[in-house]
Amino acid sequence: MASTAGMAYKEKMKELSLVSLICSCFYPEAKNNLMGEFEDMEVKPINKRASGQAFEVILKSPSPTADVNYSIGSPPKKRDVSLEDIQKKLEAAEDRRRCQEALVMRTLAEKREHERDVLLKAMEENSNFSRMAEEKLLLKMEQIKENREAYLAAMMERLQEKERHAQVVRRNKEMREELTA
Repeated sequence: MASTAGMAYKEKMKELSLVSLICSCFYPEAKNNLMGEFEDMEVKPINKRASGQAFEVILKSPSPTADVNYSIGSPPKKRDVSLEDIQKKLEAAEDRRRCQEALVMRTLAEKREHERDVLLKAMEENSNFSRMAEEKLLLKMEQIKENREAYLAAMMERLQEKERHAQVVRRNKEMREELTA
């Protein structure tokens, strides 16, 4: 009989949730099956379901001594707005708009100034690059001209050598013809 009571106890303990087990250790007396009670609500467990444990949350009505911040009452009444208040609000809005507009204009001016600086720098770099490229091209053309002149001079020298050689060959030929004649 002790074993069946022990088995039933173990089976019952498996069914209880961990929270219920811990709470039962600290609060052994049952409180009307009440899970927790808070200032403005009560939480009661409902019969366990196959999908897990279910709870019922009961909201209490606010007590008259409750803090005003937590009570849900009627919204605060609007006070009558005077023409002066409206005028002040309009002026403040206009001042904010002017400040915002001035900030946007200042930002745009700074961007334009920056873009102008970048454009001037790019134009200067382009000018420097163009000038350097032109100088390199002129130097290259001068080198080509010098090389061409040197080549032409070498060709003229060879032509002159061939002409001298041809004269020597002609003279030798004439001498040979005179000797054989």
